[in-house]
This record gives sequence, structure tokens and C-alpha cells, in this order.
Amino acid sequence: MLRVLAVDDEKPLLEELLYLLRSDPRVHSAEGASDATEALRRITRALEGGPEGADGIDVVFLDIHMAGLTGLDIARLLAGFARPPLIVFVTAHEGFAVQAFDLKAVDYVLKPVRPERLAEAVRRVCAQLGRAQEAAESAADRADRAVHSVPVPRRPGPEVTIADRTPDQIAVELGGVTRFVAIADIAYVEAQGDYARLYTDEGSHLVRIPLSTLEERWAPRGFVRIHRRHLVALGRIDELRLDAGTTSVRVGSAELQVSRRHARELRELLMRQATG
Repeated sequence: MLRVLAVDDEKPLLEELLYLLRSDPRVHSAEGASDATEALRRITRALEGGPEGADGIDVVFLDIHMAGLTGLDIARLLAGFARPPLIVFVTAHEGFAVQAFDLKAVDYVLKPVRPERLAEAVRRVCAQLGRAQEAAESAADRADRAVHSVPVPRRPGPEVTIADRTPDQIAVELGGVTRFVAIADIAYVEAQGDYARLYTDEGSHLVRIPLSTLEERWAPRGFVRIHRRHLVALGRIDELRLDAGTTSVRVGSAELQVSRRHARELRELLMRQATG
């Protein structure tokens, strides 16, 4: 059962959020704080008492725009503690998602808060806490076995390549709903910190996967790195442009710069593709 602190400086929104949280059977208690100062005081008291203390907090549902310290400021402060509570941002602004996940937020819920979307955020919190508990128990078991066991040589198993385990689709989330986007529909990918934005003909999707990981996984599917910020499906390149020593490609309506280190390789790949 979760112990929750909700933080919002707009009282009606805070009361509505608390009502929804208290209605969830997975929530043991839900308390509110109407500003950053009160929130930090409660969180500090919880941390001093330890995770099993009477004032313990498992997760903070945190607004971003508040007077004084913002929700992002609070999350940065909590990141300095050894065992901080989990963070779920609840905000009316879409533009802070990348910063939020950089701060290890479990979820990012947009206002107005829908009950089913909040329930999904609670599920994710419970799942992450469950994984952390399982990891701790597994580590304890391994330590216990190490004391009482003798290592046995193991035969190497068959190697599994990235291409073997690369699916035909990638899961993305849109408004609390998980969709599966066909990799074949993705024209190019743009790096955004430790995340990546996938561009299709219908729109774009942000995923929590670094561009370097997608480059490795999708190389067998014809994706090539053209810049530190961009990965492009070779078959979706419409034009290659050379202008005053700079190289760019047109992918649909987008024009993307090609870095010098990737320009020669890209031209060779396009030539091979054109000649069959």
C-alpha cells in the first residue's frame, strides 16, 4: 500500500488530486502540501524517519509550476538523497517531459487529470517499487548463496544478436495509452538527451531510449546515423543536397543536416542503393 504526498499550490486541484488518490485501493494514505516549503519539510521528516517510519513517503505527485521553487527544483534536491521517494509529475504543460524523465520521474501526467490516467501512474509506481524490492531480495539471496556455494564452470550458450531480438514494432505512449508503431513507418529519429523522438508520416513520439541504442538495434533495418542528433531510414531519404561544402538530406518535408564525419559514408550507401 502506497504512502503518497501530493503537492500543488492550487487548492482546488490539490483537493481533487487527493480525492482521486484516496479512492484508489492501492493507496494507504495521501496527504497534501500547498507549496514547496511545506513539501520539503514533510519529505525531510519522512527521510529522517526512514522508509519504515511513521511519516514515510513512497511517492510524491508533484506539480511543476509553483511559486518559489518549482517541482523540477524539488526533484533535483531529492536526487541528492540516498533513498528518495519516487516522483510523478502532474502538470498542465507538455514541454517539461524530457527534463522530468532526466530526473528519473516514474510518470508524467497531464492536467486535467483523468481518473484512469492517474490509476495508470499509480500502477507504474507500484510496479517500480515491486521491482526494487525484488532486486534487493535477489541481491541478498545471491550474497547468501555466494557464502555457501562453489562456482561451477558454465558452457557458453549461443550468442543472441541484436537483430535476433529486434521486434518489428516499438511501444510508445500517448496520453496514457500504449501504442505499437511499426519500425517500417519511422522516417527518422532525433536525439533529445537520453531519449529519442520518432518521426512518422502521422506525427512524432518520445521514447525513453538513447539514440545510440536505436542506432545499434536498427542498423540491420536500414537506419543510418547522419549526425549526432539524427538517425535516418535510408529508404526514406528523398534528396541528398550539397551546398557550399555542407551536406543535408530531405526526408519528407524535413531537411536534416549531415555531419562531415558521416557525409562520405552516407553518399556511398545511397550510391549502392541506387545501383542495386
